[in-house]
Amino acid sequence: MRLAGNDIVDLRLAATESNWMRKGYLQKICSEKEQLLIRESEHANQLVWLFWSMKEAAYKIHSRKTGQRTYAPAALETTIQTLKPGCSSGFVSVENCIYYTQSEVNEEMIHSLAAPAPSLMKEIEVRISLHQDGVYPDYASTNPHSVSHHGVYLALIYL
Repeated sequence: MRLAGNDIVDLRLAATESNWMRKGYLQKICSEKEQLLIRESEHANQLVWLFWSMKEAAYKIHSRKTGQRTYAPAALETTIQTLKPGCSSGFVSVENCIYYTQSEVNEEMIHSLAAPAPSLMKEIEVRISLHQDGVYPDYASTNPHSVSHHGVYLALIYL
């Protein structure tokens, strides 16, 4: 069974709706290692949402694979292998499973893909659309493999 997941974060909306700096917030979503990296980063805000996006994309695969819907983001451990302007790659570990990730990162949004094997990334078709009014089109008939939306963004992937 081929599995993949995706997640998108509208950074402008996240900045107004989610105060990740409030007491206890990072402990709920990040491991100790991730918290340290965030504290030491010049781009802490982007790093928080990159970790979140990687975890969400991996969680979508893991929950399909296991049938379990319990989401404990701090239990998903991210590792960033490459972080360059505009893109990142790495993996997420959860319950002895590894999911490989690729992320697009810019000033407005972060979009992450996850797959159980890096080779599957080449087979994923990504469609990201912008919807200023926050109303997303009916996409069910296109049979996407994974759906993510946040703020003005809708991200669909197909295998």
